[in-house]
Amino acid sequence: MTLDAHQEKLNFQAEVKQLLDIVVHSLYSNKEIFLRELISNASDAIDKLRFESLSDPALYESDSNLGIRIRFDNDAKTITISDNGIGMSRDEVVENLGTIAKSGTREFLSRLTGDQKKDAHLIGQFGVGFYSSFIVADRVTVITRRAGLGSAHGVRWESKGDGEYTVANLEKTARGTDVILHLKEGEEEFLNEWRLRSIITKYSDHLNIPIMMPKRADDGKETAEWETVNRATALWSLPKSAVTVEQYREFYKHIAHDFEDPLAWTHHKIEGGNIDYTCLLYLPSHAPFDLWQRDTHHGLKLYVQRVFIMDQVEQFMPHYLRFVRGVLDTTALPLNISREILQDHPSIPKLRSAMVRHVLDLLERIAKDEPEKYVQFWKEFGNVLKEGPAEDFTNREKIGKLLRFASTHGDAAEQTVSLDEYLQRMKPAQKKIYYITADTINAARFSPHLEIFRKNDIEVLLLTDRIDEWVVGHMPEYDGKPFQSVAKGDLQLDEIIPDSAEEKKLEENKEHEQQQTFDALLKKIHTLLEKNIKEVRLSHRLTDSPACLVRDQNALGPQMERLLKAAGQQVSETKPILELNPDHMLVRKLLDEKDEMRLSDWTHIIFDQALLAEGGALPDPAEYVQRVNKLWMEMFR
Repeated sequence: MTLDAHQEKLNFQAEVKQLLDIVVHSLYSNKEIFLRELISNASDAIDKLRFESLSDPALYESDSNLGIRIRFDNDAKTITISDNGIGMSRDEVVENLGTIAKSGTREFLSRLTGDQKKDAHLIGQFGVGFYSSFIVADRVTVITRRAGLGSAHGVRWESKGDGEYTVANLEKTARGTDVILHLKEGEEEFLNEWRLRSIITKYSDHLNIPIMMPKRADDGKETAEWETVNRATALWSLPKSAVTVEQYREFYKHIAHDFEDPLAWTHHKIEGGNIDYTCLLYLPSHAPFDLWQRDTHHGLKLYVQRVFIMDQVEQFMPHYLRFVRGVLDTTALPLNISREILQDHPSIPKLRSAMVRHVLDLLERIAKDEPEKYVQFWKEFGNVLKEGPAEDFTNREKIGKLLRFASTHGDAAEQTVSLDEYLQRMKPAQKKIYYITADTINAARFSPHLEIFRKNDIEVLLLTDRIDEWVVGHMPEYDGKPFQSVAKGDLQLDEIIPDSAEEKKLEENKEHEQQQTFDALLKKIHTLLEKNIKEVRLSHRLTDSPACLVRDQNALGPQMERLLKAAGQQVSETKPILELNPDHMLVRKLLDEKDEMRLSDWTHIIFDQALLAEGGALPDPAEYVQRVNKLWMEMFR
């Protein structure tokens, strides 16, 4: 290798500097993962070569025996991890080793606490890959050449992890990458054949690429012969009985670049049907930082007849299941398939339907057999799964069974109530699933709309996530029971609240008398508030509060209206209906109010308070305060 004069000294991207410092100081208790990460990178490089060589076989450069080689040198205190994969050009070296090309990086760094134990947990979710080298090395050298560029296009990258790195051109005969770790003082434990072999077996036994180390003579010196350390068999192709739990976990960490164990997985091999395929699908235990990033790609690793084709293939998994990681290996697609051909291939809908079914079946099994684990899943991915009813009409009922909500039954702060549980607790004559939407759990729990339901012990779902109103809008019913907002329409609870014929007659007479008593007042109030409300009427749903605001049955709820406005969308103003509680002392006092100005003040205060109770913003807060202060002053005179 001959160094070229074209050598540069460059600075790391700011995020890399910060991450390097955190990695070195937070992952000290699990140093051995550096080898797993570097082997994983080497495996990816070989997979990329296999894929690109499908269209350009010359990239193999007469070397088609793909593998990863690991050796150590006691005298030089180095460990070298070599692969004959795709390699990197000079630009790719700077892009891949000098920056972190991962969305969500800034959010990740902002969440670090300075507590090493907690930060190590976060780093595990983010993944650090190549930078884990600096856990054990005080200097790292990378020598690489991209396949197809020729021996004159090698690149040498080196850094001490101190914020700077150098890049120089050199000649390199073989394609691929050598990562040379110059170990720190005190890290000599890794200059040991048994130690390295045990790490490889522990973390990388599942890779379908041979990981080799040189055989050693009786005196401990290397020989020219290499032997494979791992099983080098595609794990997903093995029968489930031949794969251990630990192997499943380590394979997940490899494909997901995650430090943490998966929450659950499902492994299927389907033969003899319309399409043959093998899949191994995982549920992560924690949401990745880029789960809500619009420009982030998600999807499965696609293999065709065990040949890696492409990563992050989104066609096999709908967007509401974008958290799923895994591998799909099929014979139903041609080896030379591209992303463009994937769009229209006739096997894609069948494979996609099968993958979705496997994931939903897995979730249903966990929800039934391991409820505590499902609670953990829901906290991490519940809001993503809620996108399902709008996106996947075919599986809407199946997704509905998996949804969880807070409710007025039990601990209202936790989303643990399933729709099936709600149905089991419905009143004998109840025909609807009642819900209320609000911005916070307390706003929902203490909403005046719930008073008649609380009085009669009727359960109401408390929907406080931004997506909730979207969910019920696209899932109008579940198991034949329609959803009904307690804040919309003119509620009729006759079928739920049993009354004798005599009691119903008395109630009807009472309502008729109240309507006659309040008719003139209702007209006055409508005149005073005609710019703000559609109409004013007496309420059937209030027992303690003086008033509440109600929307038409098909109108947008206030939460959805505010959400659309915040997103910059034009929303036609929907005037609410003001409902008054005829039994409330404050409302009855208005009947006797002769002073028109005072009546106006009280009417506007009642309306403003009803608006606040549903989480709305006052149109004129200063005017509201003036009215309240004015009435207080009159009371104390």
